[in-house]
Amino acid sequence: MLNKKESRKKRHRSLRKRVSGTSERPRLAVFRSTRHIYAQVIDDLVQRTLVSATDIEEALRSVKAPKKDRAKQVGAAVAKKCLEKGIDKVVFDRAGYKYHGRVSALAEGAREAGLKF
Repeated sequence: MLNKKESRKKRHRSLRKRVSGTSERPRLAVFRSTRHIYAQVIDDLVQRTLVSATDIEEALRSVKAPKKDRAKQVGAAVAKKCLEKGIDKVVFDRAGYKYHGRVSALAEGAREAGLKF
């Protein structure tokens, strides 16, 4: 029997068979720990991270807000960085997490800031 973390990793491996980032539509990957949330925009063809954002960054660290609100701000921050680099379309990779709570808040924040997926 798999534990929670192993089950998520199994779902992520299954999901990654279908989701891949290209230079036209890179992959917006999400990692959610118990305290923080991280987002990366990755071009899988050249295996390079193009943009990243997290709630640990100096700009977002000073904000004292619930985790869900911080996730939305991380989504907006990653979208802003993407638009500065000329990336406006991405593929969303939820990494085996349910599309719920902080993961959906990050996606909402990115969409509201102008990212399309």
